[in-house]
Amino acid sequence: MNAIDFYFDFISPYAWLAFQQLPQALKGIGHSVTYKPVLFGAMLKHHGQLGPAEIPAKRDWTYRQVQWLAHTQGIDLQMPAAHPFNPLGLLRLAVATQPDGLPNRFACETIFRQVWCTGQDAADAQTLTTLTTQLAPERDPQSPAVKQQLQALTEEAIALDLFGVPTLVVDGQVFWGQDALPMLRAYLTGDEWFKGPAWQAVRQIPVGIRRS
Repeated sequence: MNAIDFYFDFISPYAWLAFQQLPQALKGIGHSVTYKPVLFGAMLKHHGQLGPAEIPAKRDWTYRQVQWLAHTQGIDLQMPAAHPFNPLGLLRLAVATQPDGLPNRFACETIFRQVWCTGQDAADAQTLTTLTTQLAPERDPQSPAVKQQLQALTEEAIALDLFGVPTLVVDGQVFWGQDALPMLRAYLTGDEWFKGPAWQAVRQIPVGIRRS
């Protein structure tokens, strides 16, 4: 049984695409998936990066690409009314649905669909209230314990040197991005490439130049 951690933030359209594709990518492979909500913005801050939606030209391309990917892969995707948005309320709701802070797939999909399939304002207070009623979390999403669990999950991701979402981690190996799912499947099915030197050798490549 392969234990896979899926780190995500509802703000990411690539996380939604990967979430939808994951069952097919893992078809026929014994596995369990633990869904771990994290605050993408905190990861970006830690690494000193801007998000794709914070660079105007990249923002345009990102939105075009994710809609194209959804179109070609048969996945429902409508851009929310505004993006990026503040995902904290949604993340805390997901964490609050389970005592250990790890939401099940149903809770994740319910929130993802509200964000990426309705075209509505993902940060709307009334929408959050409706989702909270629908999911009936076991704890108050605004409680200190829930906030601390979300922070702990984000710090866990940063401690693993994760830099983006979605990221899948199995056996200590990191697979970043929706387009890494075929690579993940190859690893889980025993592709011999992963037993060769290429995986670790990249760390030995010298840095030729650093920008100030």
